[in-house]
Amino acid sequence: MNTRQLLGDTVGRTVIKLVVVSLLVGAVMNVFGLAPLDIWWGLRDFAVNLWQSGWAALGRFGDWLILGASIVIPLFILARLLSYRSER
Repeated sequence: MNTRQLLGDTVGRTVIKLVVVSLLVGAVMNVFGLAPLDIWWGLRDFAVNLWQSGWAALGRFGDWLILGASIVIPLFILARLLSYRSER
């Protein structure tokens, strides 16, 4: 696989973009007093609470989202793989 095709740009430019965005996100997180582990623990707590509530917290909207995603996401991945093969 071509790295430029995978990354969308050259490796050097992609690294520079990632460093700049990381600095900006780090500055914003610092302003709000957030730490990376706070976000991870928040996501973990959310997942545990959601699991313990038996998915009832999401209601009908969540059911539709999960049902739709079970079809759409595999089709999206399949389409991306097939389009990659046809470009070669």
